[in-house]
Amino acid sequence: MKARIHVMLKPGVLDTQGKAIGHSLQGLGFDEVGEVRQGKVIEVEIAAADAAEAKARLDEMCRKLLANPVTESYTIDLVA
Repeated sequence: MKARIHVMLKPGVLDTQGKAIGHSLQGLGFDEVGEVRQGKVIEVEIAAADAAEAKARLDEMCRKLLANPVTESYTIDLVA
């Protein structure tokens, strides 16, 4: 089974990389660009009996390593 985990900074947390990307895009003439938030996507292959078990284990991985629960939020999508 494959999963895609999307990790983003929580609202209100300063996203310096997103700000830098936004400024660069505007500097290149993309004046229509507003706020930019930058995150990460992690793809994981996992052996699990079913989708519920996979999501539970992936959630544990996120809480322990893949995301900082203080400053980041995450979503888990199972991929066919």
